[in-house]
Amino acid sequence: MNLLDAHFVPAVDGVAYGLLLFVVAAGLSLAFGTAGVLNLSHGTLYAIGAYTGAELSDGTWGGLAVGLAAGTAAAAAAGAGLSAATIPLARRGHLAQALLTFGLALIGGNLLIEFFGADELPVRVPEALDSSVTLLGHRYPAYRLCFILMAVLLAAFGTWVLTRTRVGAAVRASADDPQMLATTGHSPRAVHTGVLAAAGALAGAAGVLGAPIIGPGAGTADTVLMLSLVVVVLGGLRSLWTTLFAAIAVGEVQTLGVSVAPDWAPYLLFAAMAAVLILRSQFTEPATSGAHGGGDGGADPVEWLRRRLSASFKGRGSGAGDTAPVPSGAVPSGAVPSGAGAAADKAEAGRAGGRGALPWLLRGGGADGDLASRVRQAAPLLILLGVLIALPTLLDAYTISLAGSALALGLLAVSVTILTGYAGLPTLGQTAPFAVGAYATANLADAGWTVGPVQIVVAAIAAALFSLVTGPAVIRARGTTVLMITLAIGELASAAINQLKSVTGGADGLVGFPPTQALWGGEGMVDESEVYNYALAVAVVAVAVTLLVLRSPAGKLLIGTRNAEARMRASGHPVGRYLLMAHIGAGALAGVGGSVMVTVQQYLSPADVGFEIAAFALLAAVIGGNTSVVGALIGAGLIVSTRDWVASSWPGHGHLLLGVLFVAAVYLLPRGLAGLRARSGSGGRGTAKTGQPPSDHDSAPAGKVAP
Repeated sequence: MNLLDAHFVPAVDGVAYGLLLFVVAAGLSLAFGTAGVLNLSHGTLYAIGAYTGAELSDGTWGGLAVGLAAGTAAAAAAGAGLSAATIPLARRGHLAQALLTFGLALIGGNLLIEFFGADELPVRVPEALDSSVTLLGHRYPAYRLCFILMAVLLAAFGTWVLTRTRVGAAVRASADDPQMLATTGHSPRAVHTGVLAAAGALAGAAGVLGAPIIGPGAGTADTVLMLSLVVVVLGGLRSLWTTLFAAIAVGEVQTLGVSVAPDWAPYLLFAAMAAVLILRSQFTEPATSGAHGGGDGGADPVEWLRRRLSASFKGRGSGAGDTAPVPSGAVPSGAVPSGAGAAADKAEAGRAGGRGALPWLLRGGGADGDLASRVRQAAPLLILLGVLIALPTLLDAYTISLAGSALALGLLAVSVTILTGYAGLPTLGQTAPFAVGAYATANLADAGWTVGPVQIVVAAIAAALFSLVTGPAVIRARGTTVLMITLAIGELASAAINQLKSVTGGADGLVGFPPTQALWGGEGMVDESEVYNYALAVAVVAVAVTLLVLRSPAGKLLIGTRNAEARMRASGHPVGRYLLMAHIGAGALAGVGGSVMVTVQQYLSPADVGFEIAAFALLAAVIGGNTSVVGALIGAGLIVSTRDWVASSWPGHGHLLLGVLFVAAVYLLPRGLAGLRARSGSGGRGTAKTGQPPSDHDSAPAGKVAP
């Protein structure tokens, strides 16, 4: 009984917390499941309501009502504006939406802090609710009990609107068949705007009512967004009631779980999120899984297992498993030949050149034999290398150190380019192997192993092993599911960093370890120019190896896997193995980048390997162009210069400037810098030469991220 008494209040707190998350997650689910918008600024909509309600609260019922109305209206207006911002991106998939809304979140967060201040605002509730009541022999805040009641009523009302009214029917129709909705006289665009406005209103109302529970502060938006994403993933998009149960479970983990199992609670949420996503990618994405080497997933797990066993026995009997080339033009890209058609395609490919032939879709940059074309292709890299070599003679010590940080972020961005552009696996979790390499280097240095090449090799191996372990979960998923799985992996890594204080230093990070030696027998590097030259040398070697692999037959096979995986698999290519090797190689490169970052900074904190850095790396890859290694390096330099150099002339507005950069990159560089070069006819790797799809995903429908 004593144990029950000790955990009774945290359990009720979990219900209140979970219902608060439910109201927020209901809006996020509505925006994603109905309007097709992956809104990473949803936490900012909550913050708008929370700040507005706190500012207008005066301890009276009238102040609460005015704050609720104003906060809900402000967030609804922001949601409607978000609709106008995302409509031009409807045909570019969720990756562009994620980057745009993350940039808008940075801008909105900075503006909120500028207007309301950086300190958490006090919230004054009516006197009748600012007291405690007796609940089963325990004293409990009256406001939280009132909030529980309001959230339950809101859940019932939302379900009634969606299932029993004409408005709900129009909303459901807009998700299922917008063309049919248009024939009934309703405007799909108006419904889209209304849905996002309603999603914003839900977030804003939750912010006003939840401000006494999760007060308005600098980190509130991020916390609410992450927990809401977990709720949406666990609850799915088909029912508000499953979302409600998932939200209560998350709330219990955040309150009761912390009191019962504090060491495990930080891992439970994102581990559950990753597990659910992995299972769904295995069982409920048959078209994309089959097309991307992720297995023969089907909606029915029993049917999926039956097909897998049947295919296994057939393979043993017929000798299937020999790698055959992809036929040239026999089957449209993305279609899987079956039966006699597949056999005919393989026979035709054998007559055309056997196992050594490569189809048109595998031909990449560098296929032209003339010297002039090769020089034009190498020109950007050579120019960039010349500029980087000259930087120590042109810049002051502080700017040189920023250039070293840009090189580290650039290596991380190149690893993202490999996965997003070449393998077709958009990622928000590459900071996990980046962190593995960084902490491996810092611990090696602290133990006396300060030789640079040793640190680089150990960091690369450690990050590669980490990617080997996590790779099977990632390569089986598609589109937005990949983003969410990698996000969960990154958040699990962040939780581990905060928990394993003996290795990572926890929230305080690591500092005070000896400087790195460039080579055996040398002195530790303390001068900024020396450190920069070391970072540049490592980056040059790493990028050169990366380019050699990407331009080799292995890289061309990876491009073919991305462009027409179904055909590759039908021809016997081990697509899953190709993707896993790409994931391991990208992880090793990220680990090298983490090692370089530690050498340059001489300290390491969790913020250096957090979600924000993952978003920056993805943005750098998008700025450069999906398959441009040089562009990713330039994008990283642009981000670091904006964050640390340009923002120094406008203190306190670094996030605002970065948010503007996010928005500008999404709208102005749909194909990245490489796309600008291709359109200018400067000999870049355009789609006409490589057979690759446009890098801005114009051909991809919303909800599916094309590489």
